[in-house]
Amino acid sequence: MASGRQKELLRELGADEFIDYTKTNADEIIEDIDLVIDAVGGPGTERFLKTLKSGGSLFPIFPLGFSGHEEAERLGVTVSATQVRSNGRQLSELASLLNQGIIHVVIDSTFSLSQARQSHERAAKGHIQGKIVLTVDQ
Repeated sequence: MASGRQKELLRELGADEFIDYTKTNADEIIEDIDLVIDAVGGPGTERFLKTLKSGGSLFPIFPLGFSGHEEAERLGVTVSATQVRSNGRQLSELASLLNQGIIHVVIDSTFSLSQARQSHERAAKGHIQGKIVLTVDQ
């Protein structure tokens, strides 16, 4: 699910189906699925509970404001919020997958560390396609 301008990129990355969130509310057309990873998160994440089947899982990336725990329990849905922690072994495995071309990283823009302010300004504009990268000058 993304805006229409992201459709081709997501197809290239392997998406089987595409939903343009500017035209369709995914939670109104999807049902009986196993997993939702909500990259936006926040208070609106509860809307995805009704899309999951019993035994399904909801992973909001930004869980603050989520208030649907009782509803999730009633529906038999697991809600899990995790924090990212560096793990050398996992990062090594990811590096291998990247080098093999199995996974891809899309880069929106690159800034030197001395341009950190501009990177935040870029993020504030929104509609980012990929990651914003900061490089360390040597």
